[in-house]
Amino acid sequence: MTPLAKRIIPCLDIHDGKVVKGINFVGLKDMGDPATMAKKYNDAGADELVLLDISATHQNRHTMVDVVKSVAKVTFIPLTVGGGIKDLEGIYRLLDAGADKVSLNSAAIKNPQLITESASRFGTQCVVVAIDVKKHTTKPDRWEVYIQGGRENTRKDLAEWVKECYQRGAGEILLTSMDADGTKNGYDTQALKHIRNLVNIPIIASGGAGKKEHILEVFTDDIADGALAASIFHLDTIAIGALKNYLRQNKISVRI
Repeated sequence: MTPLAKRIIPCLDIHDGKVVKGINFVGLKDMGDPATMAKKYNDAGADELVLLDISATHQNRHTMVDVVKSVAKVTFIPLTVGGGIKDLEGIYRLLDAGADKVSLNSAAIKNPQLITESASRFGTQCVVVAIDVKKHTTKPDRWEVYIQGGRENTRKDLAEWVKECYQRGAGEILLTSMDADGTKNGYDTQALKHIRNLVNIPIIASGGAGKKEHILEVFTDDIADGALAASIFHLDTIAIGALKNYLRQNKISVRI
């Protein structure tokens, strides 16, 4: 059986209509216009794009529909949008604007039934649950789930939450390590291994990629189906075409 191709996924963190990037979720720097950057990644061979409105939930407002429309016009790859989604109406609005999938984070924790209803209404393939985690300070096998852009610890156990999301119909898990985010020291492979065999849906690794080897590691170990990154692509540290060639040379199945 031919293995499913692994996915390379640039992430655009959006704040006040601009792409930004920080370290450990703080110290945000302006990286440019979302549509311009999205087109660059579309043309460079990215497999998908993720747009996250990182301040929508904290500011208690809806996700930026106008930005989604402008990005959808210039891209032809699957687009996942998250941040500030509260209800089915909000999901419909984003799908209507051009999103292919939605990413639920804080809203899913506060109202887990939203996962169930979203999967039922729009299909499991449309529902990504994004989970931001930090390792517990004293328990080595425990990661806790954070919401509100990393501002609030829910005390929920990662493994238990992942299983519940799966049972409720989530089609993918996007796991971001807050400990690793922006550090460029590599993904949290321990957290990824911790949840890999709990569910039978794709897992996207996020937070910490700094070089090609970090992406190769999660694919070689088969602890992720996709690798999401931001700053290494935004700053042209790694070109997507060169990265895919490198992965192919190391026997990883990737799309052309």
